[in-house]
Parts: sequence; C-alpha cells; structure tokens
Amino acid sequence: MRIVTMLASSPITTLWEFLTLSHIEDSPAWEYVNGVIAQKPMPQGQHSQLQYRLCQAINQVAEPLCLAYALPELRCTFANRSLVPDISVFRWQRIPLTTDGDIANHFTSCPDWIIEILSPQQSATKVINNILYCLEQGSELGWLINPEERSILVFFPQYPPKFYGVEASEMNNREELLPVLNGLDLSLTTAEIFAWLKFVR
Repeated sequence: MRIVTMLASSPITTLWEFLTLSHIEDSPAWEYVNGVIAQKPMPQGQHSQLQYRLCQAINQVAEPLCLAYALPELRCTFANRSLVPDISVFRWQRIPLTTDGDIANHFTSCPDWIIEILSPQQSATKVINNILYCLEQGSELGWLINPEERSILVFFPQYPPKFYGVEASEMNNREELLPVLNGLDLSLTTAEIFAWLKFVR
C-alpha cells in the first residue's frame, strides 16, 4: 500500500527518478507524463482480445518480410516521457538490438505506429494526448480504439484525425479500409476488427 501511495503522489521530480522506482513494471504499468505518473487501467476481456488479435494480424504480414513488428505493453521512454502503449509497432530497422543480435529490453524512441485501446472509465483525453505527443516526436500513425462505441479514431502527423465506426459504415453501406503503416499489405476494417470480439458457442 505504501508503494502505491508513493507512486500515486505527484509530481515526481525527474524521468530518471521515475525509472529507478522498482514497481513501475507492476501490472498494470505506470506511465510518466510531464512530471506526473499514472497507472494504466487493468486490461479486461475485450481489450485483451483486440490487443492479441491486432498484434497477430500485423505480425503475420510484417514479420516474414522484415518490415515491422508489433509488441504489446512495451515501455517506450523518449523525449521526457515514459509510455506503455497497448500496442507499439516499430519498423524493422528501428527495433533496438543487443550486441548479440537479440531484441533489446529498452526502447528509447517512439513507436512508428501507436495503438491504444480505450478501457471502461479511462480518460480518452489523456490517451489522445499521448498519441499526439508520439506523432510530434516522429510516430507515423496513431489509432485509438473504442470497443464500447465500436469505433476507431485514426491520427496522422500532418492531417486532422479521421473517425471510422461500424455504425457509420453500415449507414453508408460501405466499409472503408483503415489506414495502416505505409508499406504494410494489411487490409482491415472496423467491422473485421470488432468481429474478433464475437465468440460462438
């Protein structure tokens, strides 16, 4: 209880001080933003299912060609923030390696594609702020998935965000392909993504 109280008190002085705290990797993870730390919500069923299936879909097309790789719950520490996106997609050449050629433990740059999945009672504003910050620091694309609304808000570095929703697609009688990282041969729609939540008994 003392650890939780200490972590929840804000602001913490520096990013380095935050990173020396031994319990920041407890589940769910803690993030550092503008001198303030906050714990992410505990993933629930729909969140976990979408996270797993999206990583799987991305890696099936990107990994064999050494184009990119999607990692869940990866700590990315850069530009005075330490974030743990739900999914971080890095282009292959930007994945840090050890001298032995293994994937490194510490990622010190923003993901090329950041994907966040909104949990119940989670502040959309704070999540959007993190996505926008990543775009300012070099990310190429951001997604905010809202399972409750069956919608995906897509963010770009130089253009306004675009809304994609299952209900809107049904009303227009057409399914738009979602923007993905340039170079990936990946075709996804909102209907396909949220269909992953269905389990037939």
